[in-house]
Amino acid sequence: MRIAKAQLIDPARNQIYAITAITLSFFVFAYSPRFGQVSILLFYGLWLPLIAVDYRRIIGSPRVFLPIMAFSLFAMLSVFWSAAPSVTARASVQFFTHVVCSLIAMRVVSNDSFVKGALLGTILVMIYSLMFGYYLFDPLDGTVSFVGAFSSKNQLGLYASLGVYFVFAAIVILKMRRLWLMVALVTAVLSAYCLKQSESATSVLTVIVVIAASMVLRAVELLSPRHRIVLFIAGTVLGSLSIAAFVYSGGIDLVLGAFGKDSTLTGRTYLWQQGFAAALQHPIIGVGYQAYWVQGFSEAERLWDEFYIPTRAGFHFHNTYIETAVETGVIGLFLMAAMLFTALLGSLKRLLVNVRDPEAGVLFGLAMLLVERSFVEIDVLFAYQIGSFLLFFILGKLGQRRSTITAAAPRVVRYYGSGSIQSMGKGY
Repeated sequence: MRIAKAQLIDPARNQIYAITAITLSFFVFAYSPRFGQVSILLFYGLWLPLIAVDYRRIIGSPRVFLPIMAFSLFAMLSVFWSAAPSVTARASVQFFTHVVCSLIAMRVVSNDSFVKGALLGTILVMIYSLMFGYYLFDPLDGTVSFVGAFSSKNQLGLYASLGVYFVFAAIVILKMRRLWLMVALVTAVLSAYCLKQSESATSVLTVIVVIAASMVLRAVELLSPRHRIVLFIAGTVLGSLSIAAFVYSGGIDLVLGAFGKDSTLTGRTYLWQQGFAAALQHPIIGVGYQAYWVQGFSEAERLWDEFYIPTRAGFHFHNTYIETAVETGVIGLFLMAAMLFTALLGSLKRLLVNVRDPEAGVLFGLAMLLVERSFVEIDVLFAYQIGSFLLFFILGKLGQRRSTITAAAPRVVRYYGSGSIQSMGKGY
């Protein structure tokens, strides 16, 4: 049987390919440190060859997505002032190509196929971690946690929390039934178990907040767009006041205590102080993309030693904004923050304005999860990570819809007294 090449890039007809590609991408992002270059080549092989099928349709208008790629381009530019040029050059090229693959995936994968592939990908990741996982002792808080096949319980917690969210998206937002309902239930059981075993407070709290917010917005969708906006503004003000009262009354300490944490967040506050001090040394353009945590550099060696990191690798400041400021200065920090909050606010705007938009519902939850975690984790800053893939997938979907609406805007004809006419866009 011959399959038309165009079918591979048509989101309405390529469900099998799209689901498979998303599933394998999830697995690669989770375990590429274990499988090495072979898995990375598999990831590239899933997406880059699609350019040859129809490069005009896959690439589209580059200027539309140029703002999305601004940070990756700036990261590549930082090689010229990097403290470790070879490290920056390699890492920035990897990140740029990773972004390209994310945008290709965005063009060829429908919302339905994306969620289905995410469910299957999460199942694979959880099963592999349960089969080959292990427990790890944390010398900072003296606890032993299940980390799966990862090197950190927070990474296992991230995939488990994503699995829980995608189950919610499949059942509540997309209303999947029959076979995919069974797949969602299997994902829910595996993800919930691994989430509990990981004991990752960040992952548990963020996914609870995301699902709660998504449920509220589901109820708000029953109203007209005008009433949604009014209710959202009122709810935001009330929610902000409630959160402030909760914090000032000592609620944060109660929550942290329930997870066995203290006010230092297992040393994170000290690490943030060190990162802030490092960022002030090169405030405008930073030390170069991924040029801080380099073996042989005194400050990195000192922090590795203080936080018991014998491998002297795979460590960071546990805050996306501090890490970004250290590596790329305030310029990179502005670009990264703009992307994160554009993803969140852009998908929220679609939810509030459109009558019914299941895709925006899925994207909003993912964007909110990434923004929440950005204050205590690094999920979107490096290549071959599920977080960065999701961020650029979301931004691409928002940019694609905006360009589609602009292109489809009706044109009007304006008549002038002299008999001449002029065709103008709707916005004029």
